[in-house]
Amino acid sequence: MPLVKCPHCGKEAEFTGNEFRPFCSERCKLLDFGAWADEEYSLPSESRSMTDEEIDQIEKAQAGKKEE
Repeated sequence: MPLVKCPHCGKEAEFTGNEFRPFCSERCKLLDFGAWADEEYSLPSESRSMTDEEIDQIEKAQAGKKEE
């Protein structure tokens, strides 16, 4: 059976038949999920400011929803 390293603790665990894969245990799976929820991890993105045109479009869309 193939072994993989747990991305949270580094312990080797069976990949096939492991309900928590790629993690070694439910604990590591939940700790990793908690880290994402606490924003300890993030995906890289390009930071930019919105243009005046984009802001106007959003404001018009929101105004249209309020009228409905």
